[in-house]
Amino acid sequence: MSDVSATMDFRRRDARDKLQGRTRYTVDRYLPGMLHAAVLRANVASGRILKLDTSRASRMPGVRAIVTATDAPGMIGIGIADHPLFARDVIRYNGEPLAAVAADTLAQAHAALAAIEVEIAPTPALLSMADALAPEAALIHPDWESYEVMFPGGARGGNVAWEATVVRGDVDAAFARPDVVIVDSSFRVGRQNHVAFEPRAVVAAYEDGRFHLETSTQVPWTIRNATARLLGVPASQVRVTVPPVGGGFGLKFDLAIEPFAALLARASSRPVRLVNSREEEMLTCLFRENAEIRIRSAVTPDGEIVGREAVVLMDCGAYGGEQIFLTTMTAHTLGGNYKLGSVRLVSRAVYTNTAPNGAFRACNGVYNTFALERHTDEIAARLGMDPVAFRRRNVLGDGDLGATGQTFEGNVLGPMLDRMAEMRPAPHIRSDGRLHGRATTVGTWFVFVGPSAATVNMNADGTATLVTSGVEIGSGSMMQGLPQIVAATLGLDPGQVIVRAADTDAAGYDVGVGGGRTTVSLGAASLSAAQEVRAKLLKMASEMIEAAPEDLVLRDGRIEIAGAPGSGRTIAEVATRAQATFGPVSGTGAFTGGHVPAMPGCAAGHFIDAIEIPVFAVHDCEVAVDPDTGHVEVLSYRVVQDVGRALNPRAIRGQIQGGVTQGLGYALHEEVTIGDDGRVCQSGFETYRVPLALDVVPVEITLHEGAPSAGPLGTKGAGEVPILNVGATIACAVANATGKRVQELPLTPPRVLGLILGRTPELTFPHISDRWDDNLVRPHRASET
Repeated sequence: MSDVSATMDFRRRDARDKLQGRTRYTVDRYLPGMLHAAVLRANVASGRILKLDTSRASRMPGVRAIVTATDAPGMIGIGIADHPLFARDVIRYNGEPLAAVAADTLAQAHAALAAIEVEIAPTPALLSMADALAPEAALIHPDWESYEVMFPGGARGGNVAWEATVVRGDVDAAFARPDVVIVDSSFRVGRQNHVAFEPRAVVAAYEDGRFHLETSTQVPWTIRNATARLLGVPASQVRVTVPPVGGGFGLKFDLAIEPFAALLARASSRPVRLVNSREEEMLTCLFRENAEIRIRSAVTPDGEIVGREAVVLMDCGAYGGEQIFLTTMTAHTLGGNYKLGSVRLVSRAVYTNTAPNGAFRACNGVYNTFALERHTDEIAARLGMDPVAFRRRNVLGDGDLGATGQTFEGNVLGPMLDRMAEMRPAPHIRSDGRLHGRATTVGTWFVFVGPSAATVNMNADGTATLVTSGVEIGSGSMMQGLPQIVAATLGLDPGQVIVRAADTDAAGYDVGVGGGRTTVSLGAASLSAAQEVRAKLLKMASEMIEAAPEDLVLRDGRIEIAGAPGSGRTIAEVATRAQATFGPVSGTGAFTGGHVPAMPGCAAGHFIDAIEIPVFAVHDCEVAVDPDTGHVEVLSYRVVQDVGRALNPRAIRGQIQGGVTQGLGYALHEEVTIGDDGRVCQSGFETYRVPLALDVVPVEITLHEGAPSAGPLGTKGAGEVPILNVGATIACAVANATGKRVQELPLTPPRVLGLILGRTPELTFPHISDRWDDNLVRPHRASET
């Protein structure tokens, strides 16, 4: 056993180097003889390629290699393989790659791009989901039926890339009851750019018949496997290593520019560096997707939700990408929070001729929580109930069923609402001429699990080395949470645990860092590996100390007899003896998570039918709205977050403060528009407004511990959920301040002023049918054709 606690406010060991500029990110990597790469991109949203001639460009000064679609035969995707590396005959979005060049200098590479002869015949573009879903709409992927289906069960057809459904109970009967009030709400949200400080970057080399990619990514194994698939080579020919990552937030949870550099490195026999400019990041970033949501609920006069149905349209852009998977999550975000008598939901990823979208912190959940909580306030208003009282009556508790029929454990949201009530100050009148409002919202998120592997090597000097495919993306989990788990198991200080950078040649498979899974999945694998090492050390120590292993403890770098401080030997002595006697001391661990069952037949087209580790949040804020300008100021913000067990409270509080700040941008500032040419209009910080220092509001935080969790030591992921409720909470507070119906984010001053002046029409979606079944590609649970 170890009597060392894993819980502490452990400082990040990488903080000083990052603050002083010594950390070397991928963008800082240089290799001898390295070439510089650039990508030629289409300047129309939809068209046919008539000519692509690289012969003149190949003769330009300094040019060493040019690659096009003929060099990358594969197709990638999630659920369906619909995405080539380069456009093949057809252009599907403004910015789609056509060719890539490597040259001695970046200026020479750009000059070569300009020399490539391109002729494109433009075709009509479908820039909105309404356009794409129109009955007469052209197909963005005319050959969609020929695509390889990699995950069975989702419905597909026309410009619907993927459709996931949930049906539980008799919803028609619930809406037909004579005693219910029916509330119908519609909502719309725009895209959000991740704005990671470090853009997507890669340095590729091709040596001994293998590719080596140093890249800024959250998912080294995904990069390995997807690059190999696109290039048509075995995955074992691709090695991926990951330096420190300068921010991810989901942007780097998918393949990006790595295959371009890999192809150029092979073609030139030289290392190749490819880094996106800030403009390329803005124009081709895998934005948080824009979405359109309609929710209807049947509620009794005393506040029971007997039926709910919803349609969620998610703009995946030109290719399915992450949105195929994210359709799953609507069941657990829009279908979460509350007890529902019956429910039916459909989530549809829709192709448009716009840049592809992707995962972003609390992906899918942020806008569905906004829609759900605004809808909840509208229900309470119709019933004449206090909105917090309505939530308290309906939040999920122990034994309640989720949307897909899974059974939840523990009363978590109820006590969290009670704690928030204690945190909220008494109401008081403000007389500054502004409109004031306050709101409390709840949110349900979950921890992604999936496979993870870890190895712990015990060093002869009494330190330990942790080897995983985990990536430090700025959250601190790799530098804090995992070392704390290993150190507590082995009786060490966390500073004595060395964390190896991710290397797919050295560490086992891992799904990737994101979804709040690092401390849970990698933590569980690391704990298992450390326990194996501990058992080996105890066996050796028992011989050296002449005591039974069960009578020994590991603490402060020593193995001692329990109750006899100062007895025994140092861990370094034991490790040295073990190494000489049995060989190096190491342990391996793996984790996949269990399986939480859903009700049979409830879910169709879902990658995750039920959530294994739910995470809950309660947020509260007060806002002031200037009636003359529409400017919204957040006066106070409070969070109660379910953390299971807080291994590092200080780190979690930092994540919450950062998540709320990022959510402020989504709620109030960050607006993305698409021009008539299909191009993103916001190309840099001059036109894309992120929260500034004066926008940041200090967050009052309570960490709620003790909720059930399958995570190691009772932990839950803490990095995703802080942003979940922010848009919802601010929107509800603004609605309360203005007395107006808030249906859209972000709440920029012009939009808020339009609401106040009554110039904003009610939001409706003619392309979402009143009859739920008419919104489906195929009936729920029918066989895929």
